[in-house]
Amino acid sequence: MTNFVRRTVTGAFIVVFVLGGIWLHPVSFFIVGAVMIAGTQYEYYLMAKNDTVRPQAALGMLTGLTLYIISTLVAAGFVPLTALLWIIPLVFIILTAELFRKSEKPFDSLAHTLFSVLYTAVPVSLFPFAAFGRTGIPALLPMAGVEFSPGIVVGFILLLWTNDTGAYIVGSVAGKHRLFERISPKKSWEGFFGGLALAIAVSLLMPRWIGVEGEAGWILIATIIAVAGTIGDLVESMLKRSLGLKDSGTVMPGHGGFLDRFDSVVVSFPLVYLFVTIAG
Repeated sequence: MTNFVRRTVTGAFIVVFVLGGIWLHPVSFFIVGAVMIAGTQYEYYLMAKNDTVRPQAALGMLTGLTLYIISTLVAAGFVPLTALLWIIPLVFIILTAELFRKSEKPFDSLAHTLFSVLYTAVPVSLFPFAAFGRTGIPALLPMAGVEFSPGIVVGFILLLWTNDTGAYIVGSVAGKHRLFERISPKKSWEGFFGGLALAIAVSLLMPRWIGVEGEAGWILIATIIAVAGTIGDLVESMLKRSLGLKDSGTVMPGHGGFLDRFDSVVVSFPLVYLFVTIAG
């Protein structure tokens, strides 16, 4: 099987799982986010682990998933916002556990353990706040008694993939001027503007289909995605280079790992959510 075929088959599965899960039902929406957090955190801890640095993978993943679960319950109105304070004891446990591990570089291990929560779990934990309690396009299978619209997240994912597609096509055909050669030799300015242009073009369809924001709002969201998504990709490339790795994992043939696939999400979505919240 050629790399192109592998990428296509894997890409189709990702589209069905992520977009389908987000749109299908509040429970499948929750599952998609949980898989994203578990997958990205697990890969991060495997990447960071070496002879002297040993992140607390189990406790770190428990903290990340707990944050996501509580965020979902808060967003759905089942528990008060103060329930998020239960993350504090988990952080305390991580700090205390490091005292007994006799790691050669304990603070490096702590830094990697906690940074994974900040890097991947916190951004994805904003997904529920962008869907529960919202009006707009409904889930394909609505849940009785729960106000839920995945419109913001669906639009975000579609524009993110549109930007990636435009950047890949234009960069492959006409990419000559390197964007950040020290970190990512293949990325070009032509690819960046190609992705931005295609994302803005598709964003013009969003007000009629998804709503939530007007035309100007979706254009700004597309711009945020193009800029922040590119930075997210470069940050993950910087991480891999610092660790001497080509891909974050091999779970997605032709696409690498979870972090390779969702590196743009974890940096761009918090900014998109901030804009949507401020814009009302």
